[in-house]
Formats: sequence, structure tokens, C-alpha cells
Amino acid sequence: MTNKISLIECPRDAMQGWAHFIPTVDKVRYLNKLLQVGFDVLDFGSFVSAKAIPQLADTKEVIPQLQLDGVNTKLLSIIANTRGAEEAIQYDEISYLGFPFSISETFQLRNTNKTIAQSLTQVEEIQRLCVQHGKELVVYISMGFGNPYGDAYNAQVAIDWVDRLAQLGIRTIAMSDTVGVAKPDNIAYIFKHLIPEFKDLHIGAHFHSDSATWEEKIQTAYDNGCLRFDSSIKGIGGCPMAEDELVGNIATENLLYWCAGNDIDLGLNKAAFNEAFRIAGEIFI
Repeated sequence: MTNKISLIECPRDAMQGWAHFIPTVDKVRYLNKLLQVGFDVLDFGSFVSAKAIPQLADTKEVIPQLQLDGVNTKLLSIIANTRGAEEAIQYDEISYLGFPFSISETFQLRNTNKTIAQSLTQVEEIQRLCVQHGKELVVYISMGFGNPYGDAYNAQVAIDWVDRLAQLGIRTIAMSDTVGVAKPDNIAYIFKHLIPEFKDLHIGAHFHSDSATWEEKIQTAYDNGCLRFDSSIKGIGGCPMAEDELVGNIATENLLYWCAGNDIDLGLNKAAFNEAFRIAGEIFI
């Protein structure tokens, strides 16, 4: 494992719940600028039902227009079932498939129309596909820090699910604060136990947060060994299948500010980031 922080920029998360359709040409313009910044991974699109997420129905049209020559950033696409995985693996441009695996039964049904048990079967099928086709499966432990539905939760349940997924050969897992309920003590407990126990895994944090709590979440996760963080420019995003009011992502500009304050050199192209930030202001209006 490396001590370098990995940054996953999530324009897909920002776009998916946006009220009006963002034209394909604007998506392509934005994504191509983000590819120049130097993020480790770009969560750029999804292969899910167009009825469920109409905003990303044009992912197949976006892919061939991405300028990937000389770019080190890897592409990640979200999938919600085996059918979506079968589509995504056809694209050489995509390195990672991301699957939202909720440990809240209510939310898993709401998000993928499957129970936890059915979703675990999907994970097994998708993992086999990824191995066969040279992709890597990233599993998001959705509702990993609690849920608003009254489903039973404790931190140890989240940790136990990481162990179970690791036994399936999953090597990258993102603990996901889907509705922004994570607190420092819970974050500390989870990462303090996960990071030393699963040294061969890449365990990250996908936090949703308001403007008052983002820094304590990042700092606590980092202090307890987390080196992989998801974010989106301007903090736009949130899961449209969660609560009625979306809780946004960690804002990438805040994360970069935090890194600078902690003398963490990310090696990003600042001019490209500033231009991407400007484009975001034109698209997300």
C-alpha cells in the first residue's frame, strides 16, 4: 500500500440528480477538462436504467468523445446490476466498475430494487465478469455510517461486510456516508479497525456532508489511515434514491485546500482545475 492520497473526482455523482438534462456536448467538455487535472480516478458515468437516472442515459455517447491520450486518470462507471456490468465491460476505456452495496435493507431495495442477499449475488457475478475482462470492481458500502430509515446499524456490521466482500476478491471498497450522517467517533472507529486489518485492500471514504462538517470528516478519516477520498467540484451531488433532500458531496476545492494546509502535494494541474471549476459554474446552474 502507498502513503499517497488517491483522489476520485465524481462528476457522475454531481450530474445524476441535476434537475435539467445536461447536454452531451457539455458533459464531454467538462469531463475532458477534468481528465487534464490529474485525478487518480474519474467517476464519469453510469450504466443504469435510463428511467431511474435519465441524466446519464448518454454515457455510451460520451465515452468515444473522451480525450484519453496521455492521460493517467482512470475511468470508473457506476453499475447497479449484472446487466449494467455486461455493458460496461465492453469498453476498454473503463478501468473500474462501481457497485453501490447498501447495508441498509430499505435503501438497497430503494436504490437497486434488490434485497441485500440478492445484491450480494450480483456482486459475485459482477466480480467474476471483472476478473474475466481485466476490470476492477469497486464496492461502495452505502449507508456505511448509519441510515435514516430505522434499519439496524452499528459500526461493526459495516466492518463485517468489508470482511465478507474481501473474501470474494474485492480489493477496493469505499465506505459511503450516503446521507451525511457520519460523525467523527464513528468514522474513527471504522477506519481505525479496517485499515490495519485489511492491509491489502484500498479502503476509501465517500462522504456526503454539509459545509459545517466536511473538514472534521476528512481529518478524522485521514488521521485513522484513510488515503482514498471521493469528492466533486462545488460539492454538488447526492443520491437521488436517498432522502428527499440531497446531501452534497465533499467539495473538491475544500479537499484541495485541506491537503495544501497539511503539506500534502497532490501534483495536480492547477490551471486545468481552475478551468474545470469555471466550466462547472456554467453547467450546474
